Amino acid sequence: MSTWFITGASRGLGAEIARAALRGGDNVVVAVRNPDRVPEDLKTAANTLVVALDVTDAPAIPAAVQAATDRFGGIDVLVNNAGRGLLGALEEITDAEARSLFDLNVFGLINMTRAVLPVMRRQGSGKVVHIGSRSGFEGEPGVSLYSASKFAVAGISEALSAEMAPFGIQSMVVEPGVLRTDFLDSSSLSLAADRIADYDGTPAHVTLDWVGTANHTQLGDPVKGAALIHEVTSGDSLPTHLYLGPDTLDRLQVKLGRIEQDLAPWRDKSAATAHEDVVPV
Repeated sequence: MSTWFITGASRGLGAEIARAALRGGDNVVVAVRNPDRVPEDLKTAANTLVVALDVTDAPAIPAAVQAATDRFGGIDVLVNNAGRGLLGALEEITDAEARSLFDLNVFGLINMTRAVLPVMRRQGSGKVVHIGSRSGFEGEPGVSLYSASKFAVAGISEALSAEMAPFGIQSMVVEPGVLRTDFLDSSSLSLAADRIADYDGTPAHVTLDWVGTANHTQLGDPVKGAALIHEVTSGDSLPTHLYLGPDTLDRLQVKLGRIEQDLAPWRDKSAATAHEDVVPV
């Protein structure tokens, strides 16, 4: 039996990961901003602990971690799921909007991970699962700041894989495509307050207009996605990236093709920028 600590677990993918862990016989700490919004099946499960936690409130995190270890004796899996989206062309997004997004998607994740790693180091084991996005490996129009936050999550996770390996701790970033959750609702997704008419009809605003038709018709099934995340995480060895969903796989191939296209004409000149006295490896 493992103990899972899942942030943002009152709904959507976080709630489904919690359910998958419970079905697997694991203990689950459901960390949410508002405990009243936790679904009844999660709230009443015998091996569930609900803790009130806003991950942007850094001083509150240690108490939530302590409550988890007091109840279950440790934390085997941390799932950094709490996050939200922000749509708009880069020029339209204010500094305050960008910083608010990063406070949750990046700094909340950092502070949560910092608080749990000492527990895992004492145990000599643990797994940290970061919920990233397909937008974390491919910047797309209309989601530049959201993409930037998820690129940061991927970079943090990759670095942690190497930093924490000596302690028996693994790190993985999950990069899902669009899932049929409430993520495109106003409760999870913000639009830039100042819309610039010059962008109408351009890719940035096409993405904004897409939201209205895509909400609750998305391709990905969060129940199936959560089941795969639980299956992979319950194994012995985590991949550094879990690419989740057919749209993610399609866009990954586009990204790989673009990398090769960018690299090919400049590969030799790029290699030739080394000092002449350096012997190529």
